[in-house]
Amino acid sequence: MAGTPMLPANLAAGGGNMDGNAAAAPPTPGTDMTGICFRDQLWLNTYPLDRNLVFDYFALSPFYDYTCNNEQLRMRSIHPLDISHLSKMTGIEFMVSEVMEPHLFVMRKQKRDAPEKVTPMLTYYVLDGSIYQAPQLCNVFAARVGRALYYISKAFTTAASKLEKVGYVDSEDDSTSHEPKATKETIDFKEVKRVDHILASLQRKLPAAPPPPPFPEGYTPPTAEGEQGPEAEQADPSVDPILDQGPAKRIKYA
Repeated sequence: MAGTPMLPANLAAGGGNMDGNAAAAPPTPGTDMTGICFRDQLWLNTYPLDRNLVFDYFALSPFYDYTCNNEQLRMRSIHPLDISHLSKMTGIEFMVSEVMEPHLFVMRKQKRDAPEKVTPMLTYYVLDGSIYQAPQLCNVFAARVGRALYYISKAFTTAASKLEKVGYVDSEDDSTSHEPKATKETIDFKEVKRVDHILASLQRKLPAAPPPPPFPEGYTPPTAEGEQGPEAEQADPSVDPILDQGPAKRIKYA
């Protein structure tokens, strides 16, 4: 029974390169490598980049995992993307999910547990000969939320500074009181309108305020009539203060 193919000597731990120096260990599979871009211009000038050779080009990059099932097929002189052989194996594998020749190729790293059961792990894409690792969705959301919070905080800081300038009263001594009022403080109404527009847009985006909690049982809120007291009775509009004041009182002389 044939054993599992071993890694090449120059890729094994402790292996050396042609110059006699220790070879750099490949990155741990699954690590965040979104800040790395790989491009081999010599290979691109020699071979065409199509769906048949894109996997060979991807295998030159640091994103490639030499413990995958595709590498085992390559050592057995089988095309590394042959789904008829990959579906019979379990473990890590690479698949070409989308192709837009010759500009875009999307590679998906996945774990196969059964012929019809695969779990996606990471996604890579080859864009005009440059290979990148696509960021995960959680990292994209975290970056977008962080950027939104930064601009919201900056908007509130700017609004607060503008409001302080508008409400500032310049206290000057009597020696400079004869200067024109226009030179004491200058208000940029365009900035004020811009701040009002920012605050109004933020208010529209925020949800409506929740309704107030109900009154406890047995509590009667004060009404408008109760608050006015006796003054409300005197201000009865149905009584004319001139016509309905009764007969005039005569002065009694002693």
